Amino acid sequence: MLDIKFIRENPNIVKDGLRRKGADVDIDALLALDAEHRQILKQLEDLRAVLNQLSKDIAEGDDDKKKDAEDIKVRLKNLEPTQRDLSQKLGQTLLQLPNLPLVSMLEGKDECDNKVVREGGEKIDFSFKPKNYLTLAEDLDLIDMERGAKVAGTRFGILKNEVALLEFALIRYGQDLLLSEGFTPVIALSMIKPEMFRGMGRLAADQEEDRYYLQKDDLYLAGSAEHTIGPMHSGEILKESELPKRYLGFSTCFRREAGSYGKDTKGILRVHQFDKLEMFVFAKPEDSEEELERLVAWQERLVQGLGFSYRVVEICTGDMGWTDAHQFDIETWLPGQNGGKGEYRETHSASNTTDFQARGINVRYKNKAGKTDYVHMLNATAIAIGRMLIAIIENYQQNDGSIVVPDILRPYVNFERIS
Repeated sequence: MLDIKFIRENPNIVKDGLRRKGADVDIDALLALDAEHRQILKQLEDLRAVLNQLSKDIAEGDDDKKKDAEDIKVRLKNLEPTQRDLSQKLGQTLLQLPNLPLVSMLEGKDECDNKVVREGGEKIDFSFKPKNYLTLAEDLDLIDMERGAKVAGTRFGILKNEVALLEFALIRYGQDLLLSEGFTPVIALSMIKPEMFRGMGRLAADQEEDRYYLQKDDLYLAGSAEHTIGPMHSGEILKESELPKRYLGFSTCFRREAGSYGKDTKGILRVHQFDKLEMFVFAKPEDSEEELERLVAWQERLVQGLGFSYRVVEICTGDMGWTDAHQFDIETWLPGQNGGKGEYRETHSASNTTDFQARGINVRYKNKAGKTDYVHMLNATAIAIGRMLIAIIENYQQNDGSIVVPDILRPYVNFERIS
């Protein structure tokens, strides 16, 4: 969540940030609630101080103070529920505030205002009309949507045969590159407590509609390794020497895909269950933007190694995620999309959430001077398995319907072609 002290001291900056992000929250009403809450807190503190002194006097034999002490206790008893109610309302209101975009961020209303900052790789010049990945995969018995639907319903697909092996090859490929850069490997948990999910900012606004909730266990299914790696250090104070602390997490992810009704309903581009390799970083505040650049650079290396054409897109304030202060996407060229004309589709995202999530789950660090402050937290896709498989199938398809395996993955699977 946002720092209430920062909101008090910079209301106009907060209002402008919310405007740029398209959030409609009454900051003046929030500040009035905060002022009322602080006034009640001050009354409680003063009364408790008086009661402490009266208790000392009574302990020393001054029985005349007993009635005064009882009166103070009654006043405290009457005020404390009011304070708790105001505190709860204040907390609930703060949870309705998204993270503020950095001042330098590209302003815009929606994805139409995003900006392509650079392009890489070359599009393959096919001598034939490229097919959609699902057509190729079904012909080669690689993805079984029919049996996936039979077992679990729509938007579930079963990866089979060589594509199942390519999933593990992609994981190993991502691990080999990123572990050499100092990342710590983690098999991330797929379940998370409500308070941790909420602290990560992932139940706010309409996000809760996208979550699977297990009522009997009071647990949510996580939508990304990011969701459960961040809370690993909840309530901890890290050493400055530990930062940046980088994790590479593998997880199975679960999303209802609420809000995507009618979009990509066939195939594995947008599904309820998928596997992903995710980068997650705890950084010093002054280093977080540089760390974001590193994350995007690592993403580009992963895409380049697979031989894809891609573009890096800076996300405007109106299209930015709830927790994000700065966000980039990588869109990879999929030649079989759009009826064989091809189109760029998002395969990676990288975000600097500054101290927004760190405040929500209370992750801090102590610098060399002994001062304690909140860390900045960042997340970035390493390998979104399904989408990378789609990219491989469409970019490496051959005129005879076979698929060539990218050179960099061949040592992991020991075959060169799927036919």
